[in-house]
Amino acid sequence: MSKRILHACLAAGTAALTVVVALAPASSAATDSAQAHRPKCWATHYGPVPPGSTTSNGDIFDNSKNTAATSLTRKHQVPFGTRVKVTNVANGKSLVVRINDRGTFKHTKQEPKCLDLTDGAFRRLGGSLDPDAGHIVVRQKVLH
Repeated sequence: MSKRILHACLAAGTAALTVVVALAPASSAATDSAQAHRPKCWATHYGPVPPGSTTSNGDIFDNSKNTAATSLTRKHQVPFGTRVKVTNVANGKSLVVRINDRGTFKHTKQEPKCLDLTDGAFRRLGGSLDPDAGHIVVRQKVLH
């Protein structure tokens, strides 16, 4: 990246810098390294939800879809409709979820709780509902 582009991005703020970096070609080793340095967090799952319930954005809740709630304790809330790639640290399974809800779970120092996944998404990532594992450790990447 040229110094002129870098200075323009820095003047515009980190969002512009992120876009430029995302457009730059990256080797798979660099991508793997970036994923490994992303902070880990806990992804939990909804569990039983009454039929006809709605999410915070007004969607009818469907426990089988690839959707999730983000924590209200997150600084810079992830907007509704944002797609997030979620990777289970234990087994490497990934999927993309769409944010359509807000959770009320608390931040913990050990592993902050970042997402509340539908039961279907939790299962597809390798989480166990029977017996209930409660959470999986994940890394997440906002795709927009």
